[in-house]
Amino acid sequence: MQTKEILSQFIEAMRVEDFGRALSYLAREDFLYVGPNMTFTNPEDMLTFLFGMASIQKDIILRHIIVEGDSAFAALDYQTYYEPIGDVRIALWATIKNGLICTMEGFYNAAVVENMLDVNNS
Repeated sequence: MQTKEILSQFIEAMRVEDFGRALSYLAREDFLYVGPNMTFTNPEDMLTFLFGMASIQKDIILRHIIVEGDSAFAALDYQTYYEPIGDVRIALWATIKNGLICTMEGFYNAAVVENMLDVNNS
């Protein structure tokens, strides 16, 4: 599978809420996810957190993927049922080695997630 297809299939697995399939695209060793309000080195922990948002997920629309070597950049619309958030635009930058996503950075407006989770008042 090519870099673009790996990231595209990972996003599709997230869209249809298939934890096992999503996990199959992630490296088990030397994995790193960095987002605006969280960091994970364990792919299962990252997916557990992300799948925890499934109840508000209406859809994930993949707008575009750009690939250069082993890096891929995806633009997404994360559509929610949660009115205070609405739809969130997300950018993902992934590095893929040996057919697995090793690093992923997520870029989005973290304030909406923090407000929803009430992270600052816990």
